[in-house]
Amino acid sequence: MPVLTDVQIRAWIKAGDPIAGKSDGDGLTFTLSASGVAAWVLRYRINGRRCEMTLGRYPETSLLAARTRARALHAAVDQGIDVAAERQHEKARRQAADNVRTLAEDWYAREIAVRYKHPEVVRRVLDNDILPAIGRLEPQKVTPRHADKVLRDIVDRGAPTTANDALRIMRRMFAYGRKRRYLEHNPVADFDLNDAGGKEQARSRALARDELSALLAAMCETPNLGRNNELAFKILLATCVRKGELVSAQWPALDLEQGIWHLAGNKTGAAIDIPLAAPVVEWFRELQVFAAGSEYVLPARLIVKRRRGQAIQSRFPHISPDTLNVALKRVNHGLEDFTVHDMRRTARTHLAALGVSREVAEHALNHKLRDVEGIYNRHDYFEERRQALTLWAELLVSLERGEQPKVVPLRAW
Repeated sequence: MPVLTDVQIRAWIKAGDPIAGKSDGDGLTFTLSASGVAAWVLRYRINGRRCEMTLGRYPETSLLAARTRARALHAAVDQGIDVAAERQHEKARRQAADNVRTLAEDWYAREIAVRYKHPEVVRRVLDNDILPAIGRLEPQKVTPRHADKVLRDIVDRGAPTTANDALRIMRRMFAYGRKRRYLEHNPVADFDLNDAGGKEQARSRALARDELSALLAAMCETPNLGRNNELAFKILLATCVRKGELVSAQWPALDLEQGIWHLAGNKTGAAIDIPLAAPVVEWFRELQVFAAGSEYVLPARLIVKRRRGQAIQSRFPHISPDTLNVALKRVNHGLEDFTVHDMRRTARTHLAALGVSREVAEHALNHKLRDVEGIYNRHDYFEERRQALTLWAELLVSLERGEQPKVVPLRAW
């Protein structure tokens, strides 16, 4: 049973005589140094060794708080944990994470690189927006004001969606650091989307036929676009794949003789064979020349940027996920703003206009069918998709040539 009282403790402190240890029971001990420092010490045995651990000073750590903490630590000792050694280990770990960059790399390696389907998205926001701003700060010294400035700077440059991504990344990264005792408080714990880019609205942009004609013509007339980027955009439109799937594509997955792209590890988690229309096969063959023996369809360019006068090589074996976004901005198409991702919506819209059924069009975009239909309908519509994507590719070729499309909608067949 506890035996000490606050009255006794205050009397001892007032008397000023050093106290090597007054037991409150279960190893909780009150000490008073010759200089008048009053403190709580937990004494315990583990594996036959006598150990002790300072719990805090009195009165900052009250008698009640010391008893509560001592009980919790004794429970850990009973399970064979050397609580003093564990605290030293945690302290060393906190010191190892001397800045946010170190914490970020630890979090990325353990949580993102091995578990996240698209780690390059997180990597890009870390490198471009978060670490340049707060990477050198000690984790425990990052305040909500620091985080707010990161988000405000992104919003001010007109990238609210990226600001939302940055908020989610910082929240998860600092939560990881708090869990592993790199810091005590998550500086963005109280933030929501209103503090970043706001609630995101679903995009509805899709290019009409005349806009596609203008885009295809503008790409041909843009000298600094690069033929490989132009081919990539046409393949994205014609195959309906996601940007990341094309960016990371490898030649062994492409059977150009049979006109099939064996796509695995995509966003839905299911492998799929994508039929390639004749024009698409020719576009891939041209990219094969540009690849110059690389296993990647779009291999990394030699130099992506210069830092302090030194050439920096891409961290990706293929082009960066940002490459096509940047390339699209070079095209002076004169159209209403649209993104690379809007090309999938454009393809889906035109497949519907061409009379392609919902089931075939959704499979062409590799979308999972919902509810009961998704569970029981296992047909992959490969031949139907080949017919539909051939029709769509022929339309794109006609639009690129500036011809009046002569394709016949499937519903009329």
